[in-house]
Amino acid sequence: MTYSKFHSVPPSASVSKWIDTLFNTTLADAMGTDFTVSSPSVNVEEHDTHFLMALAAPGLEKGDFNINVENNYLTISAEKKSESEQKSEGKFTRREFNYSSFKRSFQLDENIKQEGITATYENGVLNITLPKKEENWKKPTATTIEIK
Repeated sequence: MTYSKFHSVPPSASVSKWIDTLFNTTLADAMGTDFTVSSPSVNVEEHDTHFLMALAAPGLEKGDFNINVENNYLTISAEKKSESEQKSEGKFTRREFNYSSFKRSFQLDENIKQEGITATYENGVLNITLPKKEENWKKPTATTIEIK
């Protein structure tokens, strides 16, 4: 008889970790490493005239993204599908599918000029510029010092 170790997982652990422990394999290995549902990381910087949102999404192309503004929500989504086939001289054919997608939504502040939003994608990072309405820009104020 062969004994195997059992590692208990606390109830707060994610389902994928539970499956990993139960089957002693990773969920990615069980489903195939080409299946991905993710939520990419986002950094938001505030500048005087705009906000800059940087979304990490390596491996995608510009055409994979869909960016919409509706009801004061900015929604960013992407979907990538690919398919490869390998044939050999033998009797089998191996076919692999790859599918990845995500969707993130952000509520926009009322001081965002929605019609001026722009986006660029370079080196795996989607950069979205959210311009502020001009009346909300931080303008330098001059202070006059009285000489006594």
